[in-house]
Amino acid sequence: MGFEGEVWQVRGGAEPVGDILIDEADFPWLSGRFTAGPGFAAVCELFARELALTEEDDEERWQEWEEAYDEIRRQVSLVAPAGPVPEFLLHIEGERAWFRWSDEPFDEDAPAV
Repeated sequence: MGFEGEVWQVRGGAEPVGDILIDEADFPWLSGRFTAGPGFAAVCELFARELALTEEDDEERWQEWEEAYDEIRRQVSLVAPAGPVPEFLLHIEGERAWFRWSDEPFDEDAPAV
């Protein structure tokens, strides 16, 4: 599959959160340049907190990560060139974004990060 060059959209509420121009595909992860939209300001702290929690190797922090990521999922959606993606795990840091997605719900028992 050729994902490089595609533009995926991050949407939230009434304003676009941003676009991801895919420049690397290492299935199941895609990554690319993130261009923030007007809605990013409302969620940027959520992404910063979520990413910081992934770097801590503490069982208690994983619960906090799940709660932080649940809030991200409530506030944003991911849209592929072919349309909305029903399930995804998205990280945004500065001008980079990386994510994995599925047309089916993720296995709840499998580690996602």
